[in-house]
Amino acid sequence: MTTDTLRTTAVVQPRSRRGARRSPKAPWGSPGLYLIAIVLVTICITPVLYIIIGGFRTNSQITNDPSGFPDPWRFTNYSEVLAGSEFWTALVNSTIVAIGTTVGAVLLGVMAAYVLARYEFTAKPVMYALFAAGLMFPVTVAITPLYLLIRNLGLVNSLAGIIVPQIAFALPGTIVILVPFLKAIPKELEEAAAIDGASRLGFFWRMVIPLSLPGVITVGILAFVGSWNGYMLPLFILNDPNLFTLPLGVQNFSSQYSVDTARVLAYTSLSMLPALIFFSLFERRIVGGLTGAVKG
Repeated sequence: MTTDTLRTTAVVQPRSRRGARRSPKAPWGSPGLYLIAIVLVTICITPVLYIIIGGFRTNSQITNDPSGFPDPWRFTNYSEVLAGSEFWTALVNSTIVAIGTTVGAVLLGVMAAYVLARYEFTAKPVMYALFAAGLMFPVTVAITPLYLLIRNLGLVNSLAGIIVPQIAFALPGTIVILVPFLKAIPKELEEAAAIDGASRLGFFWRMVIPLSLPGVITVGILAFVGSWNGYMLPLFILNDPNLFTLPLGVQNFSSQYSVDTARVLAYTSLSMLPALIFFSLFERRIVGGLTGAVKG
């Protein structure tokens, strides 16, 4: 080993050691971030827990001690709600609307995103900008002209009158998320499929959909949850209690049993439960799909 090499080693080693001393990092992360996360989770989950636990109490318990625990626990509130037909009717209606919205938004969104991602044409930037601009217009802004349009189509007081507009409002987010996934598919793969005799539709169904499945699942979950929690559009479109979805069912039930607060809380808890379970089961799918969209 030469003298110059020894000098270089002697200079580099102390610098690396000093750099290691300057930036010590705890293996479990920053305590401040954990504290902020705990505070935010507590703020978000406390109202949900209050509603669920409140359904196990009596009205006198809620009046005397609004923030207390049930003593004793009363299970009849939930059993009475489940024994009635109002909850199950609203649950079936919400399921039909959510599934119809999800299927329509995913199918139309994938096809539109495929065209915007894989083909070049003059109006492509304008079309993509229009879809992206749709994210800035919630249903509350267009509720009056939308109601007039649905009335002219004869879809008032029908589940189809909710499904069709919800598909339209779910399309912008669906397309914006799916375009990066579809752009990431190599063009060489499409050329190879064409050489093997696959048509464009065949390549779309056999290759594009399976390769972009994380994004498809993500937009499907978002469309389902958004439709399940929709309130404004069903409020304007539906008049028949037999067609009410769960958000309207909660309002109608709370109006009928406004004096029975504990029972209303039980009905609200059961209405939230399907969406909470569904979202919890597919939480990783949503995060993974959105991460892939950002990377793409």
